[in-house]
Amino acid sequence: MKISFVSAVLPKTGVLILLVAEGKGLEGLAAEADHRTGGQVTRAMAAAKFTGKRDTTLDLVAPGGGFTRIVLFGLGAPAALRPLDLEMLGGAAAGVIQALKADRAAIAAGLDLGGLAAKEASALIASGVRLRVYSFNRYKSKKPEAVPLNEVSILTADARGARQRFIGFDAVADGVHLARDLVNEPPNHLHPVEFADRMRPLAKLGVKISIMTPAQMKRLGMNALLGVAQGSAHEARMVVMEWKGGKAGERPLAFIGKGVTFDTGGISIKPAQGMEDMKGDMGGAACVAGLMMALAKRKAKVNAVGAIGLVENMPDGKAQRPGDVVTSMSGQTIAVLNTDAEGRLVLADVLWYMQDRFKPRFMVDLATLTGAILVALGKEHAGLFSNNDELAQRLSEAGYATGEKVWRMPLAPEYDKIIDHDVADVKNIGGRNAGSITAAQFLQRFVNGVPWAHLDVAGTAMDTGRSAINQSWGSGWGVRLLDRLVAQHYEK
Repeated sequence: MKISFVSAVLPKTGVLILLVAEGKGLEGLAAEADHRTGGQVTRAMAAAKFTGKRDTTLDLVAPGGGFTRIVLFGLGAPAALRPLDLEMLGGAAAGVIQALKADRAAIAAGLDLGGLAAKEASALIASGVRLRVYSFNRYKSKKPEAVPLNEVSILTADARGARQRFIGFDAVADGVHLARDLVNEPPNHLHPVEFADRMRPLAKLGVKISIMTPAQMKRLGMNALLGVAQGSAHEARMVVMEWKGGKAGERPLAFIGKGVTFDTGGISIKPAQGMEDMKGDMGGAACVAGLMMALAKRKAKVNAVGAIGLVENMPDGKAQRPGDVVTSMSGQTIAVLNTDAEGRLVLADVLWYMQDRFKPRFMVDLATLTGAILVALGKEHAGLFSNNDELAQRLSEAGYATGEKVWRMPLAPEYDKIIDHDVADVKNIGGRNAGSITAAQFLQRFVNGVPWAHLDVAGTAMDTGRSAINQSWGSGWGVRLLDRLVAQHYEK
């Protein structure tokens, strides 16, 4: 689909989306459209008692003036609109256009929206359009018969500026779509080796890709990660992605993702009901992949490294057993009391590798780690755990700005004691209570004092419900959040 930015002049025909502020009547292009249609817009608003109230719409069929359709979107008070609201507006408009089965449409973005410059407001609306129109139907033998949306034109007072500003949003949308694709893929098509291979094209964007095999990881002592994979016919992989857009020699930002391409629970097998959703247990790795694509595509002025641990957790005769003790890359020993608490074993080795190899400024890991976080936060927030207040605050602010919200949860020595073990240094479960917290306490033992944040995305990476900018089971959650974090605080 093409998104274009054109001068604030009404098209001669087609579907037109008009933005109407509450209590101000028709302004700008909306007033012009009313004039061209002989007052039809005004008459329809009066008949429907449409005032421009926030989140209301009015659909005019064959209104005249050459238009096949005019759809009014109520803005409420424009000055109160946040940037996220404009993205949501763009997504909602795209949804309406798709429902009308139109192949092209124009959105009039000529008003003063949220006090933002025309180029910023227009680019945000276009970003919402791009995020909304994603679909995943590659495995359907019969493709949907809906008319494809080929082009959306944004009518704006600063077409050139909007076009330039949109480049970054477009890159982030590409990253979100990659993350959604990965989460939506069936597990028989996306196993660890295939996932790793799909990262190779990022090299064309300037990302250095390194893929480690089990033999290489064994030499590094990554026995915690390898233990999870040993019951699967598919070998484990670790992918390291380096983007060097900042100053030479400047320490990178580090992002780590849990990539369990399918999680049966291993010997501690999960119930059958809902197990099919465990194809999404690599949502953290998908986010890191999408983020690295976004940073490279928009040529972010920062050094960043992403690492994803890719395994499949299966209950084969070679699988690890409850009660096994493994030695992690850090040298710490881990008692594996439950093989379904596998994500933290993967992350333990990848976190240690990252802090040891790259000496990063901070580390953020993302993982669909615990069901307990859904009990605590549902699907509205990801759980945030951190040893650094500044990093935690910045993530919270970025979450509010993007709608990918996080809620900080506690870490404390009292919780840490729960995962001490009498045979090994640490055990991989801490009992029923405080399950998300003890999982984070486990991970903290492998960060070696580096500023770090852990995002438990079990409730947000998949099956989060539909929104104006996401109609997909795989949400791509976290790409926009982390890109915002980087852009706001770490680029120069």
